[in-house]
Amino acid sequence: MKKQIHTLATALTIIAALTSCEKDQDHNKSKVVNYPAMAEVETPNVLMTTKESVKVYNGGFGSAVVADPNDPEVFYMMTDRGANVAGQAKNAIIIGKADFAPQIGKFRLKEGKLVLEQVIELKNEKGAKLNGLPNPKGMGSTGEIPYDLNGQQLAASADGIDSEGLVIAADGTFWISDEYGPHIVHTDMNGKTIERINPFGTGFGGRKIPAVFANRRANRGMEGLTITPDGKTLVGIMQSPMYNPSSAAVSGSVIIRILTFNIATGATKQYAYLMDNPSLTGVSEILALSNTTFLTLERDGLYGADPAKPAQFKKIFKIDISKATDISDASNAASGKLYKGKTVEELKDQAGLASAGITPVTKTLAIDLLKDLPEVYPHDKAEGLTMLKGNILVVSNDDDFGVVDNGNSGFAQKVLPSTKSVDRNRLYFIKMK
Repeated sequence: MKKQIHTLATALTIIAALTSCEKDQDHNKSKVVNYPAMAEVETPNVLMTTKESVKVYNGGFGSAVVADPNDPEVFYMMTDRGANVAGQAKNAIIIGKADFAPQIGKFRLKEGKLVLEQVIELKNEKGAKLNGLPNPKGMGSTGEIPYDLNGQQLAASADGIDSEGLVIAADGTFWISDEYGPHIVHTDMNGKTIERINPFGTGFGGRKIPAVFANRRANRGMEGLTITPDGKTLVGIMQSPMYNPSSAAVSGSVIIRILTFNIATGATKQYAYLMDNPSLTGVSEILALSNTTFLTLERDGLYGADPAKPAQFKKIFKIDISKATDISDASNAASGKLYKGKTVEELKDQAGLASAGITPVTKTLAIDLLKDLPEVYPHDKAEGLTMLKGNILVVSNDDDFGVVDNGNSGFAQKVLPSTKSVDRNRLYFIKMK
């Protein structure tokens, strides 16, 4: 009898806690928040200091941003693989901290500042921390050879991830896309891997995405990820035209692939997206507005308001996939479906697609970040998008942990030309028409 009473009491306690939680969520959802035009992360911690006295900050959280569905003052922002620059040797990459675990930061908007409340480090299926090191061959390798700041070569890692796209599912778990495999990783709310999906079948869980995605250009993998409002489909977008079949064969191409992934069944579809011009760094993000319409973010790699060489292109587009041609390959060949012997990327542009009978996604300009903000957008890397109630679009920037390449296999401080201060993560709040 005592056991039954204890069990009943426990059950009532759980119910009371859940009810309280639901009330708190309802209260949070009803909050009226006056969003500023811009909010910056409060002074970030110093992750490390190089022997040249360059500070590497524990920033880097702007690769993606997602609004908390239950609290309008909370935003989840994600880092990429960590502070890194190109080395001078062929395919060399300099990693600032080999033990850095890519992570999700929970930030709260307080008095116009973003305050870091929680860090969720990404982990593998056994609970060990993931890292930002390149993957081994056959598991998502980019061909990069990692070194530390002392010139010592580092080993590749199956647990490496270059996280770029972030989604919060209705159950509070995370979906993440990356630039290595590319991988799509499903984690629990504490960052532990539930499933890891890639074109090679080397992930955790056994499912795959089409083999053609293994042709992604190094560091230009699945840069953006979103989920449809019905919660059924992940939608990812590649940053740049894939090297399919080779870099030379697709020179000048502006054709990028969009992938849809049915979460329940694993079924996929693919669509062609036309980047504005081949000189751009590419597409940094995709955000679902409906099950068929999305926002995308295209940009160059230049700083806004740089007196020497100002940015020319940082634009957000509205796209629609409803009438686009599914370019999936039923045979799942390494090159994808061919059209008169050519890959989709080899078709290069609108005319090439038309000649093959392919209709790309439709695309119209929504926002020009260099013209439509109250002040000139100062960053080089606009990378994250999320939408708030009232059609308020939020844009995040990647601050690269406050460092850039010093031209000698090391770090220099990343200083914005227009502000003369070290770049930090910011959120820009834009009222959509």
